[in-house]
Amino acid sequence: MRQKVLAWLAENVPVSRINHILGVEQMAVDLAEHYNLDREKAAMAGLMHDLAKYFHPQKLLQMAEVAGLEVDEVMAATPHLLHADVSAIVARDTFGVEDEEVLQAIANHTLGRPGMSPLSCIVFLADTLEPGRGDSAQLQNLRKLSSEHLEKAVWLTCDYTFQFLLLSPCLIHPRAIATRNWFLQKSKAKQPILQTIA
Repeated sequence: MRQKVLAWLAENVPVSRINHILGVEQMAVDLAEHYNLDREKAAMAGLMHDLAKYFHPQKLLQMAEVAGLEVDEVMAATPHLLHADVSAIVARDTFGVEDEEVLQAIANHTLGRPGMSPLSCIVFLADTLEPGRGDSAQLQNLRKLSSEHLEKAVWLTCDYTFQFLLLSPCLIHPRAIATRNWFLQKSKAKQPILQTIA
C-alpha cells in the first residue's frame, strides 16, 4: 500500500511536497510510538494527509459537495481549506482506507477539531512541526512540547499558526479557533489549582 501511495503522490504533487509528507509520516510515527499509539495508523495518516493538496479549487468544492461536506462561507472563499477533508475522501475511495480514526486524522490535519483523538492530534502537530518546516527556537520548543503535553502542544501550535495568518490577508476558519480554544481549556483544566494563602 505504501508504495502505491508514493507512486500516486509522485504523479500528483511536487517533490518538495513529497519531502514534507515523508517528514509528517516519520514524525507521526515517532509521536505514536512515544504515546503508545498505533504506529501503522500514524504512518498511514501521515503519508496520505496531503493527497488533495494540489487539487484545483473547483475540484475540491465539487468533491466536498458530492460527499455532503459542510462548505461554509470561509471554505467557499478559500477552497484550499477543504484539501484535508477531501484527502480523506481520496484515501477512502482510491486507496480503500476504511479505518475511521485514520480518515479523521487526515481530515483534521489542517483545521483540527475540538475533542479530536490523540492520533488526529499527532498528525495535526506533525504537519506543522516536521523538521522540513524550519528550525526556529519556537519550532524547537513546540517539537519538545509535543512529546511532553499533547493537548498543550495542539493549543500552542494553533497559536503559532495564527501568528502567520494574522500577518496575511488569509481568512481564519472558525473551526481552527474552536480547536485552539478547546485544547487551551483542556490544558488549563489539567493544571493543578494553586491556592493563594491570605
